Amino acid sequence: MKDGGRKQGAASPCAACKLLRRRCAVDCVFAPYFPADEPHKFANVHKVFGASNVNKMLQELPEHQRGDAVSSMVYEANARVRDPVYGCVGAISSLQQQIDALQTQLAVAQAEAVHLRVRQSASSIYWTQQAHSPTTSGSPSSKPIFDMDMGLDHTSYADSIWS
Repeated sequence: MKDGGRKQGAASPCAACKLLRRRCAVDCVFAPYFPADEPHKFANVHKVFGASNVNKMLQELPEHQRGDAVSSMVYEANARVRDPVYGCVGAISSLQQQIDALQTQLAVAQAEAVHLRVRQSASSIYWTQQAHSPTTSGSPSSKPIFDMDMGLDHTSYADSIWS
């Protein structure tokens, strides 16, 4: 005997039809995307979007785009279950804040590296000048060309941003 296009006992209904307690037809729009062994997928999508809306969305899309649409709906539904107010936007915002903080740390580290290179370069120029010129105490040429102290305390390079 046929049951909605399927033989009884041949296959279990998809997760959507099982949750909605209806017969699962051969041409069920949910069956390819919500298999019977993953009932939680459809349960969350149903809570957030509703079965009727999901059905309408899937019917309006070409078949080759339905899988991506279902993946997006499942992701958004799971995010909405975790965070009912912000959903995916909350996750995206949190990740953006992390990116901003990491970009700031990177900029500080790069600036510190440039500063150290300039100090090293100035130091090597100073010592090169000292080795090639006669020593005259108190003359302006005995000072380093690049005095890059900038009022910073460089007693220990271990106190960088990474410590």
